[in-house]
Amino acid sequence: MNSSSDDQGPANPIGKEPVEPAQDQESEASVSADTKVPAIEVNSLSKKYGEIEAVKEVTFQVSQGEVFAFLGPNGAGKSTTIRMLCTLTKPTGGSATVDGFDVQRQPTAVRRRIGLVFQEPTLDQQLTAEENLRFHAVLYRVPRQQVDERIDRVLKLVDLEARRKDLVSTFSGGMARRLEIARGMLHTPAVLFLDEPTIGLDPQTRALMWEDVLRLRTEEGVTIFLTTHYMDEAEYADRIAIIDHGSIVALDTPDELKKMVGSDTVELSTSDNKLAASNLEQLGYKVKLGEESLVVYVENGEQQVTAIIEGSQVPIRNVRVHRPDLDDVFLHFTGREIREGHAERAFPMHFRSFRR
Repeated sequence: MNSSSDDQGPANPIGKEPVEPAQDQESEASVSADTKVPAIEVNSLSKKYGEIEAVKEVTFQVSQGEVFAFLGPNGAGKSTTIRMLCTLTKPTGGSATVDGFDVQRQPTAVRRRIGLVFQEPTLDQQLTAEENLRFHAVLYRVPRQQVDERIDRVLKLVDLEARRKDLVSTFSGGMARRLEIARGMLHTPAVLFLDEPTIGLDPQTRALMWEDVLRLRTEEGVTIFLTTHYMDEAEYADRIAIIDHGSIVALDTPDELKKMVGSDTVELSTSDNKLAASNLEQLGYKVKLGEESLVVYVENGEQQVTAIIEGSQVPIRNVRVHRPDLDDVFLHFTGREIREGHAERAFPMHFRSFRR
């Protein structure tokens, strides 16, 4: 695998696994026994490349069993942060732990506890689904006596039991994506990182795949850390962090983030917009008059529509209610649309490095 000099390899893999210092091995047992530690804890984490500060003292926590979305425009520092959490890049400042283990002092322990689903396909097309999983079990040193049981379990979780003997080359894009999630779960990680997990999939397949992901959280207690540029997908998250210019500019639940953006809007097109605006302003409504319509800013827009129409006192041609959504949130905090381009590739490596 090609990587920069400060990068660490993925969770394992080929050749001898680095040996942790004795004190780290002792602490590994004690931390594992503590179920109260955050799944991810980040304190003033920073990364500089020369004079460029890609990540600027980022701080946040992710609770165990949480679905956490990490959003940001291209070049915002999202990928660099993820690489540090996955021990692929060393921080230049601050600290971070995953499942209680320090990403700098205990990288091997961290790697044992994370699963990765890359943005780019990384399955071997010439192997069957089961063979891909068995190969992964070898890479992550899954105990031999547990391999069969774990393969059965993860294939059931993603509803691919009937295709276990089929070549991956015969799979649809959605099936291959689900198999990659199964592979990421095979070594029972505490945290599963999903980098643009449904990119290129049709809406129906995306919905089915999210059923699988949420089942992992419910049945396995896995913490999900995802990046996506589909805002409807980010709605699945318990909380969302938005990073821009290397700093987190917003972090809260989807509903609370929407509240930060502002009120609902009711847009009216009438026979006399100017008169309608004047009438509504006299009733105490906040109104913005445009060339072809007027916009009324209210709480609970759907409940206010009837009163607004009656208060305008002019014939209505068209009415539209808009509630702030995550696209509005992203635009509000970054000044850009999330779909300006595909998100950064958090893990720019190719699976060829792992092939036999």
